[in-house]
Amino acid sequence: QVQLVESGGGLVQAGGSLRLSCVASGSIFSINAMGWYRQAPGKQRELVAAITSGGSTNYADSVKGRFTISRDNAKNTVYLQMNSLKPEDTAVYYCKMFALGPFDYDYWGQGTQVTVSS
Repeated sequence: QVQLVESGGGLVQAGGSLRLSCVASGSIFSINAMGWYRQAPGKQRELVAAITSGGSTNYADSVKGRFTISRDNAKNTVYLQMNSLKPEDTAVYYCKMFALGPFDYDYWGQGTQVTVSS
């Protein structure tokens, strides 16, 4: 059974930094693409950043140049380094393991709260 456990959220002032971590278990982590999503109150969940098994990355326009996604396959962990945080980055951040194909499933973590004060 796949489990994803996020950590690293918290309260930070605008302009500050946080690093989120997501540890995966129950899967061959290195072959799955991974992503970070966020959901602010009253808004839809949105993709923040994703990284393939080969290390290719993509980002939402709103976080380009400020956030960096990375992975350590030896530790079954994906990270999201968030710099120059803004109040509009406030949300619950979720880790996602993308399904390998049509007969696989996406998996989600429980989420971690990030609050950026102005």
